[in-house]
Amino acid sequence: MDKALLVAMRETIAHRGPDGAGIWCAADGTALLGHRRLAIVDLSEAGAQPMVREGGRLAITFNGEIYNHGELREELRALGQTFVGHSDTEVLLAAYRHWGTQCLRRLRGMFAFAIYDGEAQTLFLARDRAGEKPLYWAPHRGGIVFASELKALMRDPELPRHLDREGLLFYLTYGYVPGSATILRGVNKLSPAHFLVWSLRTGTAITTRYWDLPAPEPASSAHSDGETLADELHGLLRLSVAEQLEADVPVAVLLSGGIDSSLITAIAAGVSTTPVRTYTVGIPGDARLDEARFAKCVADHFATNHEELLLEQSSVDVLHRLARQFDEPMCDSSMIPTYLLAKSVSRECKVVLGGDGGDELFGGYRSYQGALRQARLREALPSVARSMISHATASLMAPGADGRNGLLGLRGSLADGVAQTGVLFETRELLRLAPVLAGCTDLLAPRSWRRSLADAERGTPGAAMAADFRSYLPEDILVKVDRASMLCSLEVRAPFLDYRVVDFAYRKVPNALRASRQERKIVLKALARKLLPRTLDLDRKQGFSIPLSRWITAPLVDSWLEECRQQVAMVLCEREIRALSRQESSAATERLFAFMLLTLWMRDYGVTVT
Repeated sequence: MDKALLVAMRETIAHRGPDGAGIWCAADGTALLGHRRLAIVDLSEAGAQPMVREGGRLAITFNGEIYNHGELREELRALGQTFVGHSDTEVLLAAYRHWGTQCLRRLRGMFAFAIYDGEAQTLFLARDRAGEKPLYWAPHRGGIVFASELKALMRDPELPRHLDREGLLFYLTYGYVPGSATILRGVNKLSPAHFLVWSLRTGTAITTRYWDLPAPEPASSAHSDGETLADELHGLLRLSVAEQLEADVPVAVLLSGGIDSSLITAIAAGVSTTPVRTYTVGIPGDARLDEARFAKCVADHFATNHEELLLEQSSVDVLHRLARQFDEPMCDSSMIPTYLLAKSVSRECKVVLGGDGGDELFGGYRSYQGALRQARLREALPSVARSMISHATASLMAPGADGRNGLLGLRGSLADGVAQTGVLFETRELLRLAPVLAGCTDLLAPRSWRRSLADAERGTPGAAMAADFRSYLPEDILVKVDRASMLCSLEVRAPFLDYRVVDFAYRKVPNALRASRQERKIVLKALARKLLPRTLDLDRKQGFSIPLSRWITAPLVDSWLEECRQQVAMVLCEREIRALSRQESSAATERLFAFMLLTLWMRDYGVTVT
């Protein structure tokens, strides 16, 4: 690969780093690194990348933040390491120099990076524990190519662009392509909490997991007092928020008015030496979705410098922009307001803290209460009765109807119920809607995969929460936040995903204090009652969404089918799609959105089916 091509690939992701650009080539030509910089820590040239040390023996390109870089710098100085600037990139490279791949166990942060080691003749790729920062890679041109976004790899005209049928099967089942797979044949993702070592001598890759969710403590030793657990969580969040407020540019908080972001605001106000800046978004004309009044209640209570931004109206142009930005299609329409919010906030600041992870760590989803209802029914009803209910549901309830997945999940085990959660298209529908899937050998592979993520020994709702942390969080929530915010050159940090908080949530909090028939987020609410204003409604659950059914109209569907006629013909059945468009339900609209994102992505990147 020549430098001109690398520069062209790098510039496809200039939005991730508008503050600077660099390129570096190893003396022997075996490695070529490019970087776009979003300058947040050490704004000087001492923090520029690719960063090279020891006369070119070590070089790094790094996306993300190492929040404990100050602590690590002092430890490494005591061990004889020297530093030129004060960037976390330099600390990361020094940590690798001293501890090798074991440095990952010492990092607190969100990251995806590559380190070239000329002496070992290796390339070391790594990704953070939760999967906040992305990393795509592929064997190509006799070596390996990698990037933060898939579009950078696809800038190379020699990279094949063929749809992976198995990836499409996963996408249509759950709305995303999980794990190390992608929807583009021959291209991989590095999974969260994994690293990869590529040998430049042999051209081989070895991938290793370096972290996993902790096992729960035995019931006899677990804390059962919600108030005590809330106090311990408060201490952990104070440490996390304090670290993540550090930057050489202003940092603000995205305040929705929900429990998660309100707690981050409260704690930030308690640890910051200056007034905290907060932003919320107002959705004019829709009182049901507009949470600005709740955010204002919190902002007033903590005397933050608060600004309410009005959400712009979405348009067809936004859909095109997001289909291209998201690298792989992802069926989560909240990407639209997330992007519009990021676009507004990025005009005011460069770094924000958010509340992502609170639901998966502390039992916030309604599906966890559904899992509890399933568990009670499994105990009360014989398997024959449960199978009858499941079969009747499949026949009588429309696909996508509220509550349908929960009833279908009754027919099997706890893990089967978890696998049914979040299913977008049923197996029996897939071949009718997407005939291209006839080439798949196992249409049940997505369910088998998600079933494997649900550790039954974690009980209910612990098994479902673990599965969501390993799938829905990194493959949907964090992808949505990363791509939408970085398109606007805005960095979003997630204090709940500090691994100390994650360890506490999965190891110490018992199922009874996660969710019950009456309540969710029991420990978080205990902390909220200590910190937040009493007038704030702690029991509501409002996702960040738009009225999609008012936006995806019949004329828009007609326009899309005409524009993407070739791509629709490759993978879908147009007759079935038109029938779907005539259904007046939110589920049908979400399904149309999934098809739109898929075919727009295929068209924009010239992806074909072979």
